Amino acid sequence: MKKSELPVFGNLKGIKVVTSGLNYAGPFVGTLLAEQGAETIHIENAAVPDMIRAFSDAWALDHRNGRTIALNVPSEKGKEIFKKLIADADIFVESSKPGSWEKWGLSDDVLWQIKPDLVICHVSGYGQYGDPNYVPRPSFDRIGMAFSGYAMVNGEPDPAPPAFPEPYACDFITAMFATYGVLAALFNAKRTGIGESIDVAQYEAMLRVQSDYVMDGLNYGKQHKRVGAGVGPRAIDPLHRCKDGRWVIISLGGAAMYKRAEALWGLDKDPDFADMHPYIAKEDLRAQRLKDACNKFFEQYEAEEAVDILNAHSITSSICMTYDAMERNSHYQAREAIISFYDPNKDTMLKGPNAFPKFSKNPSCIFRGGPTYGMDNDDILAELGYTEDEIRQMYSEKVVSQEK
Repeated sequence: MKKSELPVFGNLKGIKVVTSGLNYAGPFVGTLLAEQGAETIHIENAAVPDMIRAFSDAWALDHRNGRTIALNVPSEKGKEIFKKLIADADIFVESSKPGSWEKWGLSDDVLWQIKPDLVICHVSGYGQYGDPNYVPRPSFDRIGMAFSGYAMVNGEPDPAPPAFPEPYACDFITAMFATYGVLAALFNAKRTGIGESIDVAQYEAMLRVQSDYVMDGLNYGKQHKRVGAGVGPRAIDPLHRCKDGRWVIISLGGAAMYKRAEALWGLDKDPDFADMHPYIAKEDLRAQRLKDACNKFFEQYEAEEAVDILNAHSITSSICMTYDAMERNSHYQAREAIISFYDPNKDTMLKGPNAFPKFSKNPSCIFRGGPTYGMDNDDILAELGYTEDEIRQMYSEKVVSQEK
């Protein structure tokens, strides 16, 4: 696809993004920006395609709207091409082993000589500096969850092992932080003409999203115990299987909601429940009666009925949705949360999530799924000024590669 063929839309139209690296944590930043109109070019290794290409339709979804070039960056010709790509770029995101780009002669300072206001984002497992025993270590999604302490507070109680939320929660949360970082830096770079270098570590992203758990641990020495999906300190377990076998989650919060729930379940006339109580713990003498009344309610109804009744009484609840239920759901349909888009890898239309968040004045657009390996090599190289003969020579020298 030529640059001239890219549709113009979104709040980031006119912004050029170059990404490089494997998996999700770094490259997904480019996809998020591309869904809001940025021109995104992803650099794959000319020696071997990204492993994500083997994960069903993950590549189609998580690299959509982007263009790709399979380039041997460390080669002399590769470095020349990369510098041309950066010359008019606004953002560069990479997720290689720390120090790789400096080793190739492409340090931040070198890139700023080419483009002084370039926003550079380095994504890695442990960050660009720190204990030298940690910085060069490889990292994937679960490694970040383990080192951050996130895994240790998820899963069933001891002696069961820690759990790792799927799929790729650490990678995607890291990418969200990186996206926030590059947009903040881009705003300042456009204002001042001075670029920025951002250091995003996977484990720090996961550390940041642990809220009161991490505060309790650091300030009061409390290591929160793993309680499992259906276990907790409250009298009512959050998850309930309904008459039709589907699961519903309920979350009572505050005295007023407790009163509404207890009235629905026939406990409002019980003098033991007359007081205002924002919480009933498992140890409370009333706990078993409340739990029995709750369980009896869910046993009577199918999931849709139960949730409709609960929400009619302003009691927080939801069905635990399956993918087929999402497609049938009226709210998913009304908000167009699931759309179809073209996948060039399979030459077919695929269904997947729409772009989020939603913008009222400059909406996002999905115009194609992730490209095939090296699909845009020729168009990108031609835009950089290389002739057809020069491009053919690059293929023969393995400077660039393409899916056969």
